[in-house]
Amino acid sequence: MIDKQLLRSTVLDAIADTDIFLVDITVSAANLIVVEIDSAEGIDIDTCADLTRRIESVFDRDVEDYELEVGSAGLTAPFKVRQQYLKNVGNEVEVLTADGRKFTGILQEVADDSDAFTVAVPTKVKHEGQKRPVIEDVLYRLTPAECKYVKYNINFK
Repeated sequence: MIDKQLLRSTVLDAIADTDIFLVDITVSAANLIVVEIDSAEGIDIDTCADLTRRIESVFDRDVEDYELEVGSAGLTAPFKVRQQYLKNVGNEVEVLTADGRKFTGILQEVADDSDAFTVAVPTKVKHEGQKRPVIEDVLYRLTPAECKYVKYNINFK
């Protein structure tokens, strides 16, 4: 069985002193290793190949047979770590809350002291004395625990 702690430390050592951050590592029962990384600038194929070689230098395939996939977290994959929220401040995100509400808005900020984040959602609001509603940003402050997912929203407009 693949030592997940050794794998994690190998990946963290390989990406130390770079802007790359670890999103997730999974190891299946069939020894399929999936390493997801990301950075503010994005991930290119050379970075994935370098990390693959680094992992393969530590884990000998003759001792333990495994399949290895190293890649970026994916543009539309749900956010898993704080750095993904920070990377997407100012971008449009889609949120599905734990209670089933789904909305799209601009990720405004990520709190410094907690994992809370704020999304500005354009909403029609009718003010007293006005005939027509106007669109205003309503701020929602949430935590990842309150959401089923938060992910980057691709908009082709």
